[in-house]
Amino acid sequence: MELQVKTLEGGAAGSITVSDEIFGLEPRTDLIHRVVRWQLAKRQAGTHKTLGRSEVTGSTKKFVRQKGSGGARHGNKKAPQFRGGGKAFGPVVRDHGHDLPKKVRVLGLKHALSAKAKADSIVVVEDAKAAEAKTKALKSQLNKLGLTSALVIDGAEVDNNFALASRNIPHLDVLPVQGINVYDILRANTLVLTKAAVSALEERFK
Repeated sequence: MELQVKTLEGGAAGSITVSDEIFGLEPRTDLIHRVVRWQLAKRQAGTHKTLGRSEVTGSTKKFVRQKGSGGARHGNKKAPQFRGGGKAFGPVVRDHGHDLPKKVRVLGLKHALSAKAKADSIVVVEDAKAAEAKTKALKSQLNKLGLTSALVIDGAEVDNNFALASRNIPHLDVLPVQGINVYDILRANTLVLTKAAVSALEERFK
């Protein structure tokens, strides 16, 4: 598959041939869905917590005699049915993450890249570098490329000036190639890859 390469100013800078095994697959939504669920489950904090009857502060004294009161049998007032008592089957601190085979994760990423390629939502740029850390200048360049919601993937290291300039632009994320993930790819309307990122991805999945 051949993709056109552009400069940040929107000009043409030749073309690049990319692997069909990464960018030319028929996208499978079931694989992509599994990877997104795995990602979102992994990042859940899981710190929600309520107090059970053993954790509520209060007396453990039996407050009414077992027989003869005409009412139900009770122990102490920390039981869930009483006001101020513990919560029955409430949430506890836990890890929401679950396992997902590495092969499925790799396939999910390939299919997400292929889905963007199929939708013509991939832009390949020569590089993602800025002469100075000026948000206004970078915003003007992105407008020339027609980008409103984009994920920019650079090589092993992101240019510092580019990262600083992009920080205050809404709906724009910048990541090194090691941080590329299915959820962020799908969340952005356009995926912007530098030539270094394309080379790194092909090397990774070779």
